[in-house]
Amino acid sequence: MVSHRFGAVDDQLVLLPQNQPAQMHLYSFTDREPGYNYRVKARMVVPETPPQDGPAYHLDFIEVISSEKHKGNEVFEIALIQSYVPGGPTIMLGKRNGSYDFISEKITLTYQSQSVHDELEEIASHADYLRENWQKPGIQSEMKWAAIKATVTHDPDNFGKSYLASHIEFTGVD
Repeated sequence: MVSHRFGAVDDQLVLLPQNQPAQMHLYSFTDREPGYNYRVKARMVVPETPPQDGPAYHLDFIEVISSEKHKGNEVFEIALIQSYVPGGPTIMLGKRNGSYDFISEKITLTYQSQSVHDELEEIASHADYLRENWQKPGIQSEMKWAAIKATVTHDPDNFGKSYLASHIEFTGVD
């Protein structure tokens, strides 16, 4: 079972019929849309030589068995800074044509208040600064925050394509 909370901090796969957290990643499910719960068929893969910095096993997507639009409106959290090995922390927010994109162009973030808009603008500006200067000699581009979490719901005006942000929490602001 794959939840409606695409990119959420607690976005876990659930193995059915046991209803237990899968404790592994699902690869190759590229058609997943935010706001929909899916039952999928997947195959467990145990690489002969697991990657040094990666999981010992994972799930490979095979097919969608069923999908259902999520009807609730509960809030959940997304991390706007995510860490990757190698590479370190990355801001998962960008601004394109006046819209705030989370996880590339997969999800747009809208905002509930002017203060949340201003915070998204600050995050996107800093992300642009980091991207522009990351390889320039003599410029020390440092991450401004250790973590950023946004409290969101599915945006009813653009369901399946957008999250509505109601609160931004910064950790380690310089």
